[in-house]
Amino acid sequence: MKQKDALRIEIDDMEPAVFEALLHFVYTDSLPDDADNNVAMQHLLVAADRYGLDRLRLLCEAKLCHDIDVPTMDTTLALAEQHHCPHLRGACIGFIASRDVLGAVMETDGFKHLITSCPAIMKEILDKVAAVWSNK
Repeated sequence: MKQKDALRIEIDDMEPAVFEALLHFVYTDSLPDDADNNVAMQHLLVAADRYGLDRLRLLCEAKLCHDIDVPTMDTTLALAEQHHCPHLRGACIGFIASRDVLGAVMETDGFKHLITSCPAIMKEILDKVAAVWSNK
């Protein structure tokens, strides 16, 4: 075995950029400077959850809460469900139920998929829509 091979560690199911961001957090206790990429934050949240980095998970969750938009709401909500992120889940449901975006959200394939795959979430969304819309 060559010395070079002995120093190589492979991490399955994680992109190098995500691992680099994870290491950045471990050494600096902060998100990387390029933390504006929604997809990268989603991957970093998954890594933080996998390795038990609760503070990083909370930081990613908070960042994602502020970056919810129509094209990403379905994947963000699914992520919140899979990784037990109640704050992010609530933010997604609130976003979907808002008057400004509900129509656009309902037109997406992601929303149509939510209807069939997550009936419990759909009930919560409808409850939130009713609450928001009753407070005209």
